[in-house]
Amino acid sequence: MESASRLDQNGEPTLQDFPYIIEWREDRCTRCGRCTAVCPQQAIEPAVFAQRIVLSESSTPVPTTVRRVMHGIRQVRDVERYCTGCGMCSLVCPNMAIAPHYNPRNKFLFYKNSGGSPYKRGGRRNDPSPSTLDRLKFTRISMLTDPALDAGRHEFYIRTLLGRILPPDRLPLKVGDDNRLVVGDGAFIPPVREIFPIRIGSMSIGALSPTMWEGLAMGVTYLNEVEGIPVVMCSGEGGLPPRLLRSRFIKYFIPQIASGYFGWDEIIHTLPDMVEDPCAIEIKYGQGAKPGDGGLLMAYKVLKLIAEIRGVPMYVDLASPPTHQTKYSIEEAVAKMIQSMSMAWGFRVPVYPKISGTKTARAVLNNLARNPYASALCIDGEDGGTGAAYNVSMDKMGHPIASNIRDCYLDLVRQGKQNELPLIAAGGIGKTGNLAANAAALIMLGASAVDIGRYILQAAGGCLGDEYNRCNLCNTGKCPRGITTQNPRLYRRLDPDKVAERVVEVFKSAEIELKKIFAPMGRSTQLPIGMSDGLSVSDRAIADRLQIDYAC
Repeated sequence: MESASRLDQNGEPTLQDFPYIIEWREDRCTRCGRCTAVCPQQAIEPAVFAQRIVLSESSTPVPTTVRRVMHGIRQVRDVERYCTGCGMCSLVCPNMAIAPHYNPRNKFLFYKNSGGSPYKRGGRRNDPSPSTLDRLKFTRISMLTDPALDAGRHEFYIRTLLGRILPPDRLPLKVGDDNRLVVGDGAFIPPVREIFPIRIGSMSIGALSPTMWEGLAMGVTYLNEVEGIPVVMCSGEGGLPPRLLRSRFIKYFIPQIASGYFGWDEIIHTLPDMVEDPCAIEIKYGQGAKPGDGGLLMAYKVLKLIAEIRGVPMYVDLASPPTHQTKYSIEEAVAKMIQSMSMAWGFRVPVYPKISGTKTARAVLNNLARNPYASALCIDGEDGGTGAAYNVSMDKMGHPIASNIRDCYLDLVRQGKQNELPLIAAGGIGKTGNLAANAAALIMLGASAVDIGRYILQAAGGCLGDEYNRCNLCNTGKCPRGITTQNPRLYRRLDPDKVAERVVEVFKSAEIELKKIFAPMGRSTQLPIGMSDGLSVSDRAIADRLQIDYAC
């Protein structure tokens, strides 16, 4: 028995093998227990320590040995209860007595495969190095012959169009007897929406907590109704609350239909009762976090509210297949899904697909360019994703969004359709906080709009994650901030009113920063889509790949 016990002990990882090591200060700790109560992983626990102390205190010092017993906090060495570095213990500690510290020499991935199951996590790609977007600079500044604008006093119109934009010579319009333009008989004009160029990307009810989703929805509505900034939000897979579907606010939301079709029974049944059309319909074929893989909402997130919206039993895993199983190919799937969704709303609503960033994106784009009902193409790059994904998918698969968008835009230029089919970029925008700068760079590379997900969770919800494998509990239902959990004890930590307030602040500040970027270029009423001569980079390889200026 002794040898077996010793073997088990030797088989455990040491604390030096873990990604985060907790530093506890005995002299500051009051043993209040707050840190152990809030730890989502139960990575720390109360413990009893025995210490042997040698003292020499008399006038003729003679060393004496004293043994004392004390109470404190200990980090566990169980791989399933590893410290994620979220820092909730530091947040609640009144005396700054405890804090996790990143361990760059960890061997965590060697141990996190117990039971033969690879490591799954939420969060984003573990790559702290500067992204291509963060390395781009805006170097085209107008001077006397081409005057720059005053960003503070000039009137700007920071808007973009979502929907297929036909050139004037292809519009089915004619002049009537009263000299007014009229649409020809049986003609089709694609539906178009005017939106803010930064959207909230697809994050479902179920992936996000009720309080987080409610806060985002309230913020989007306030921006449209009060601030006059037409920000829109995609629902993600899983449907929408029936009350929202029947309200006039549905026009600020984009329902997403994915390969699992969750929640779409409710949406279709609500069609006759809708007082407004949705902003658009997004058909998901792929996502940046795990390209080529389907979605998954774990059973412990499928509580009563989620089950009712999605039309499924409670506490069952909800897996979406990698593709739409009823279609033979991506060409057939795109054509039939776009056609059927357009027909469902009487061809009044833009319908477009969302795909993963990949080398095959251009093939999908060229197929869409020939489809008169396709309204846009959304490409989700490798840095996107907060859902459950295998570690190997998040860190080793996917395509950077900058070069993918650039390739697709240049393909449209060669076809003469660069102003016809909008491109929407997603994945890693605002990764280091530079939201407006990243968005402007992608617009100048060819995107008409960008999607943000993780950025808005960090800015509005106070997400604790970062690119050093910190937290990354989005997929476990243990989110310490209450952002991506269905546990009432956790999501009650989040105030939806505060989330809405921060959403409004984020977009108002982003609009000001976009004005600051576009004003020196002399742009005020039209986005500089594809204006790549305004960009430069100090890396020759990036400059050649994106076909922009090299400047050092």
